[in-house]
Amino acid sequence: MKELVEHIVRSLVDHPGDVKVEVINQGGQTVIELHVAEEDMGRVIGKDGKVANAIRTLLRVVAAREGQRIQLEIV
Repeated sequence: MKELVEHIVRSLVDHPGDVKVEVINQGGQTVIELHVAEEDMGRVIGKDGKVANAIRTLLRVVAAREGQRIQLEIV
């Protein structure tokens, strides 16, 4: 799932080298922390959070297939 987030976000931003994805396991849930350049934050979040919500939806679908719970945090 880390690779999926990296691929999607790097195709959206102007500074793909600044994209960092960290996976943290907390109990039965996986938290993915996404770090991007300050200038690219708007592109990743999108208007009214539509892009971020779309990425979260894709992650939930993949996680559900594997029987996992996942959360995306953009920091």
